[in-house]
Amino acid sequence: MTDTQGKSPFTGKWLGGIAFTFLIALLGYLLAMVPGFDRVGQLACAIIIAIVYRQFFGYPEAIRAGIGFSSKRLLRAAIILYGLKLNIDVVLNDGLGLLVRDAGVILFAILLTVWLAKVFKANDTISMLLGVGTGVCGAAAIAAVAPIIKAKDEDTAIGVGIIALMGTVFAIGYTIIRPILPMTPVEYGTWAGSSLHEVAHVALAAAPGGEDALAIALLAKLGRVFLLVPLCFILIYFMKRKNKSAEQPETKIEFPWFLVGFIILSILGSYVFGHSIPVSDGVMNVVFGITNWLLTAAMVGLGLNVSLRDLRTKALKPLIAMLITSVCLSVIVYFIV
Repeated sequence: MTDTQGKSPFTGKWLGGIAFTFLIALLGYLLAMVPGFDRVGQLACAIIIAIVYRQFFGYPEAIRAGIGFSSKRLLRAAIILYGLKLNIDVVLNDGLGLLVRDAGVILFAILLTVWLAKVFKANDTISMLLGVGTGVCGAAAIAAVAPIIKAKDEDTAIGVGIIALMGTVFAIGYTIIRPILPMTPVEYGTWAGSSLHEVAHVALAAAPGGEDALAIALLAKLGRVFLLVPLCFILIYFMKRKNKSAEQPETKIEFPWFLVGFIILSILGSYVFGHSIPVSDGVMNVVFGITNWLLTAAMVGLGLNVSLRDLRTKALKPLIAMLITSVCLSVIVYFIV
């Protein structure tokens, strides 16, 4: 069935749903320009708006198809484009020592968060997502791991919201205490890059330390992003073993093809773009901007699945577990550095 203009009702609802997620992403962008909220960032602001909308107006069922497209397809597209941020050459040439530390950080963050979740009897899925987000690279890592561990959209959105907000709090805390720390710029940058959650959080915290601090911080962080791919394949292996050991009917674990795209663009960004094929910084900044908008729109789609009742009952204990892990991670890395 089509309307008088030849457009099917489904197409209209599909496009309307996508447009709706971008509208809230725009509102998040505008809110992030307000003093105070500028420290929180567009992503967290957009998720907050989406959750608040859901509580007052309910889920917009009429445009569910488009919202679902944003939360799944646009999310995968954003992760693929995120690969351009990873300079493999820099990591392998200058950051092999940091890679070992980064692997330890990821392992520590996941294991401690999952263990604390068992102690507190917290939601397993949200806690696992928070452990991965804390150890690797925040929202992007959570989004990559969520389909592998069969996380619900609402659990993914809760995890992303918590990691964005708490990561911002930690980044601001780092900038406040930096002047009183007995650390060189390089040591401070290594500490920030090895312990903070998102790439944006690392940049926020390290920039006041100077160019050397920022450079080494981003290098340490890129090492953790680099390890996202092997982590995903390790989780696939353990999920399959878990299904077999529980003697459950084997559930198909979808291969994360978007990670292949992530790897390809990482290789292109590291060895082709800017080398064999000249690409200006302006073009790359546009691509990074598109990546951020796609990720924000996708998170809006996920945020619309969150109810405050679920947030109260499911998120508090995982939040506490993640907070303890983040504090322990910061302290341990500080003394290691």
